[in-house]
Amino acid sequence: MGHSTHNLAALIGSRICHDLISPIGAITNGLELMQMSGAALTPELALVSESVENANARIRFFRVAYGMASEQQMMGRAEIVSILKAMAQGARVSFHWGPLEDLLRVEVRLAFLALQCLETAMPYGGRISLTREGGLWAISGSADKLRQTPDLWAALETPGTGIDVSPSEVQFALLPILLQEAGRRTSLRITEHDILLRY
Repeated sequence: MGHSTHNLAALIGSRICHDLISPIGAITNGLELMQMSGAALTPELALVSESVENANARIRFFRVAYGMASEQQMMGRAEIVSILKAMAQGARVSFHWGPLEDLLRVEVRLAFLALQCLETAMPYGGRISLTREGGLWAISGSADKLRQTPDLWAALETPGTGIDVSPSEVQFALLPILLQEAGRRTSLRITEHDILLRY
């Protein structure tokens, strides 16, 4: 069976995340064993522990945002909030997940990609809130200073524009394709300090 380009990319993303999570878990287990044996938590070990936690959080996030998901696969709210809470540790951007119910993983995937688009616009920090009502999503962000990238945001409202993106901006290329496949239309409002994306 053939695969579309972005489905193939999702398979690759899932494979990479799967292969990385095991060695990171082994490092975490090693640190825990050291602490259980009475080893002092030196600044160096604390830095390693913090870095491992951050890497683990990122991989869990990327696995949802860029990995494969079956149409009926569900995600519980506790798992979603856990991922975002771990992502926010030591980060400049904070996240608020509004939906109380469990959701299809494909829905969470879209929300995570949208979140990452907003996060890209907040290099100096900010707050991102995700809400869902009647099947419609609103992802809002506020910051003292937003990075202005009008071409990237225009691509969300006009799929197929074929803009050039860097690896750190790939979410702007993937999200409009997935939204179009899901039959979603986007609306976007950007001011000096706020962004509101609806779909």
